Amino acid sequence: MTSTPRRRSRRDEHRVGSAGARVTLRNTVAAYAFMLPFLILLMMFHTWPVFFGTYLGFTKYNIISPPEWVGLDNFRSLAQDEQFWSGLRNSLKYILVVPVIQVISILVALLVNRPLKGVTFFRTAYYVPAITSFAVAGLMWNWMYQQGGPVNAVLMSLGLMREDRGLLNNPATALLAVMFVTLWKGIGYYMVLYLAGLQNVSQELDDAATIDGATRWQVFWNVTIPGLRPTILVCSLLSTISAIKVFEEIYVMTQGGPAGSTYSALFYTYSKAFQDFQYGLAAAGGIIIAVISILFGLINFRITRGGKVDG
Repeated sequence: MTSTPRRRSRRDEHRVGSAGARVTLRNTVAAYAFMLPFLILLMMFHTWPVFFGTYLGFTKYNIISPPEWVGLDNFRSLAQDEQFWSGLRNSLKYILVVPVIQVISILVALLVNRPLKGVTFFRTAYYVPAITSFAVAGLMWNWMYQQGGPVNAVLMSLGLMREDRGLLNNPATALLAVMFVTLWKGIGYYMVLYLAGLQNVSQELDDAATIDGATRWQVFWNVTIPGLRPTILVCSLLSTISAIKVFEEIYVMTQGGPAGSTYSALFYTYSKAFQDFQYGLAAAGGIIIAVISILFGLINFRITRGGKVDG
């Protein structure tokens, strides 16, 4: 004889539902308790500085006296400051590094993703510049770029340079020289990200395209690149923002010289804040840099179709 299961009363269902709700609430409280230290630090060192820095952009502030509201005066001053526009132009020129570093990083990732002998050594070798301190890297490249240095010797032997001059002392070549150092340091970092992205590319689609007679270039363009689109979006966003906010390379290697040829927008805000103590003007410059970074971020989203994989 089969027994019919007893139907739960509304009181029982209410009791079970209340117990489940208490467990859910307890888990939620525990989760937020674990996140609380991080949230406090995030508020202190990220959220509050963003809001306070934005406020300072509309004030006159020299750290000694309280901020004085001046409205859009700082932005008007920036619009008339040729030094700021020169730095902004150099920062925008720096974006030329972005497509180059992404293409080379993808190619290097494809190379070291193969089961070749000694591939672990090459992965490590490519990544070493990314973890090298810029103080060390800057001193090394300053020596390599100087007059009579190895870079000049190579360029002269190839016929690409007629006169032995320090590349960082020449306004025509200084910015390009610094950009190359950024390229050298960044390839290994983005290579690792693309290596991780390659693990998510469908091997079945790759094999199917090969069986159907597709060439390596066709497989790369129609299978690998669409599969890497989310990684391309992340890497292009990171490198674009880093290019617009370039500072460390300039500070270590050239200090904005020679003749302002490597003066960047962020270096301008640094000099106004910590050398001239015009924090309001520096904050206004930072707001403009942030807006430009957001605009280029939207362009990256448009180009990569929001990082969506086809299919």
